Amino acid sequence: MPDATHADGLTVGQVSTRLGVTVRALHHWDEIGLARPSLRTAAGYRLYTTGDLERLHRIVIYRELGLGLDRIRTILDGSTEGSAADATADVSGALRAQRTQVAERIDRLRQLSAGLDRMIDAHERGLLLTVEQQAAIFGPRWNPDWSAEARQRYGNTTQWLRYAENSASRGPEEWQAVADTVADFDRALGDAMDAGVTPGGPEANHLVERHREVFASYFPLTRQMQVCLGRKYEADPGFAAHYDGIRAGLATWFRRIIDAAARAHGIDPDTATWQ
Repeated sequence: MPDATHADGLTVGQVSTRLGVTVRALHHWDEIGLARPSLRTAAGYRLYTTGDLERLHRIVIYRELGLGLDRIRTILDGSTEGSAADATADVSGALRAQRTQVAERIDRLRQLSAGLDRMIDAHERGLLLTVEQQAAIFGPRWNPDWSAEARQRYGNTTQWLRYAENSASRGPEEWQAVADTVADFDRALGDAMDAGVTPGGPEANHLVERHREVFASYFPLTRQMQVCLGRKYEADPGFAAHYDGIRAGLATWFRRIIDAAARAHGIDPDTATWQ
């Protein structure tokens, strides 16, 4: 490397400023032989010539297009060997391959954006269904305002977040399957009460476990939380009307079998909390 003066070229710092590339990157490219300065001053400072700058500028362009350093080296160094047609074909092929990767990445990002939009809507609205869809799936007694009321009451809880995550991944068909499962369980409750199933017995306890499994379609339900729900089913006019509409007195019977199962697991229903 010949001795030179600062007038013959640009220092690393000057090139960094001119091209918007970090000094660290320039040093790295020098170390791996991708872009080495052609001159050195008597004091040992490396200087980049006009030709060096042209190569660096091309590196920056290809880097912005997403090409890796090894691929860039092949393009730049390969252009000095063989025919011009071969060099052009190599560059064109690399750029086409990169364009394909970029298009695939854009498609993935669009899908991610759409998923984020659904997640935001589900967190804010709960059900991502029209009023007409809700009525068709959950029946004429369904109140579309219930989801908004639940959001106001439970929107800051972990359970609401899990519910929103589940809701974001469901369409009308998935919600219909959930509604059908709930309806089957409700019928089983009514049939069990009619058959005289005793709270605390094997059949009643099986129904309590089945309730937790069914409810997991919304969010995981601990036994203590289930006790709290059982109390709500009996005390809340809306829930009580739903269960008592299936069988007279079913809301109270349902609460009793939940309480009995909780006691069997060492939980005092009178002191159970939402946890």
